[in-house]
Amino acid sequence: MPNPSQPPAPRALSDRPYVVALAGMAALAAAMGIGRFAFTPLLPMMLSDGVITLVEGSWLATANYVGYLLGALACMALPWVAPKARQRWHPARLARWGLAATVLLTLAMALPLPWAWAALRFGAGVASAVVLLNIAAWCMLRLVALGQPALGGLIFSGPGLGIALTGLSASAMVAWHWPAAGGWAVFGLLCVALCALVWPVVQGLPQAAAAASSAPVANPPGLGPAARGVLTLAYGLAGLGYIVTATFLPVIARAALPAGSVWPDLFWPLFGMGVAMGAALSTRAPVAWDRRWLLLVAYLLQAAAIGLSLVWPGVGGFALGSWLLGLPFTAITFFGLQEARRVWPSAGDSFTGLLTAAYGLGQIIGPPMVAWTLHRAATPSQGFTQGLVAAAAALLLGAVLYAVMVWRWPLRARRVRAAGFISPAPAVGAAQSRHRHRRGLRNARCRCVARRWIAPAPAPGPRRPSV
Repeated sequence: MPNPSQPPAPRALSDRPYVVALAGMAALAAAMGIGRFAFTPLLPMMLSDGVITLVEGSWLATANYVGYLLGALACMALPWVAPKARQRWHPARLARWGLAATVLLTLAMALPLPWAWAALRFGAGVASAVVLLNIAAWCMLRLVALGQPALGGLIFSGPGLGIALTGLSASAMVAWHWPAAGGWAVFGLLCVALCALVWPVVQGLPQAAAAASSAPVANPPGLGPAARGVLTLAYGLAGLGYIVTATFLPVIARAALPAGSVWPDLFWPLFGMGVAMGAALSTRAPVAWDRRWLLLVAYLLQAAAIGLSLVWPGVGGFALGSWLLGLPFTAITFFGLQEARRVWPSAGDSFTGLLTAAYGLGQIIGPPMVAWTLHRAATPSQGFTQGLVAAAAALLLGAVLYAVMVWRWPLRARRVRAAGFISPAPAVGAAQSRHRHRRGLRNARCRCVARRWIAPAPAPGPRRPSV
């Protein structure tokens, strides 16, 4: 029998919803904001140091995106190919290994080993995909088990915060005339600090044993193969649409603005701030809203951001375009994975892995496309312009595909609840259950009163003959 005088045991960190959301945010800041996107603000420094050329930088970016694609495909295939291994290598373990690999691969980029940089960027791409898919799955399942699924969108602010932090740090390094190797070393140590925040929280299975052993909730039927294919294609076009600007933004701005301007180093942090703001705003979208309309608007915003940098190649155009490009960046991921759960609920993590792989394939096409346009164009400015036009066209095509999906497969009311990221029927707390019970009784009483109020009067019986 417990001693009443003894203080209660402190709650584990994984039992605190906001701690879980912040741990997911830190993990994505390390794996995505640094592991994947630190190359963008460091590319001008590497070009200035003379360690790579612009074409070689394009191929280093491509190696990272190929790794991201293969990492997403591996996560997609694991539950089908090796279900027993999936039970042992659960999301928390895979995410922790991916974070450890991100730290080592980022630090290794500081070494003067140009022949190994492509392999290191490839490995960083694999690690970032593994962390993204598994940390999102673990955190979202854990938040559902804790009765706070709405906090899940906060974890997607992590990439934006990491991008803003690395961009501002790179600006300071440029002002202090640091070499690019020093930047890689600093970002590797920053990854270590972020992983220290994640490690005590992300442990074990995301749900308690009692919750895991309960009867599973029946999944809604979803949509057919045609809808899945169109969604996959549309989501993959987003990877091609953003990657040209996200990879070469500092280089494009530095070539367009006067020499010595400090603004080119600030556009990338503005992109990251937009990413963080968009992720926070995406959590406020009502569940009943059709995610395809939200994705359509997000694609149009990114296409407008690219067009703004083309028609207004100045400080204002680049600044506003960078912010608009980042605003729907992780919101596209959040809404896209929600839509994947609605379109194919029984597929679990496999369909989300397929979408991530399609996104990675779009990213792979981008840098070689820019390298080809740079090779054929008369000037680098013309080459970048052609690449940006192609990226904007890809986003517009993706928006058209979402409009076709809305017209061909309209949203039904009974499927709205299936739009959640993890579960079509998220767990609720005891207070919410009592509130729903009282509301159900109140509605039942109202229905009874209404029936009595609108019920027709009983038909009169046969009249007695008058005497």
